[in-house]
Amino acid sequence: MGYPEDALAGDEELLLHRHPHWKMLIVPVGILLLTTAVAGFLLGVAGTRLDGAAAGVLTVAVLVLWAVLVGWRCVAPLVKWLTTHFIVTDRRVLVRQGVFTHSGIDIPMSRISNVQFRHGIVDRMLRTGTLVVVSAADDPLEFDDIPDVQTVHTLLYRQAFDGRIDRGGHAPGDHREDRGDDTGRKAW
Repeated sequence: MGYPEDALAGDEELLLHRHPHWKMLIVPVGILLLTTAVAGFLLGVAGTRLDGAAAGVLTVAVLVLWAVLVGWRCVAPLVKWLTTHFIVTDRRVLVRQGVFTHSGIDIPMSRISNVQFRHGIVDRMLRTGTLVVVSAADDPLEFDDIPDVQTVHTLLYRQAFDGRIDRGGHAPGDHREDRGDDTGRKAW
């Protein structure tokens, strides 16, 4: 059994497992292409215009600078994307992230009091957005770059609230008579 199944309870059902939307990798890929093109150009210049020790020093300097930039601005965001998990089960919402410092949050479905999403025009075109989960006593938690955010919102809303509200609009255990008054008292 692999991740995230090994993080779940025995009878807990996995409903959704997503990484952030791929749009967060657009800038790192652009940086990779740009730095590689510039490094290739500088290496070409070093090979044709310089000779001896100067060419060797410039080649090493360009390769070291390229490796540092690619590691910092391209590999690190890729690793962050790969190690960030948004998980919905039949009991809770889990968010896990990190490699060296692993952090996570679990929100039980019974504690969720509100689920919202927002996305601008670009996010709508890419089918992504920000999911906002409000739990009973905590500040709202915002999860950015959730792929297909409207579907995730609907799933989470149904999971959190469908079991709590019956067709008459009452929570389980609420035995008010459905007489049109909200007092919950019987009319004599």
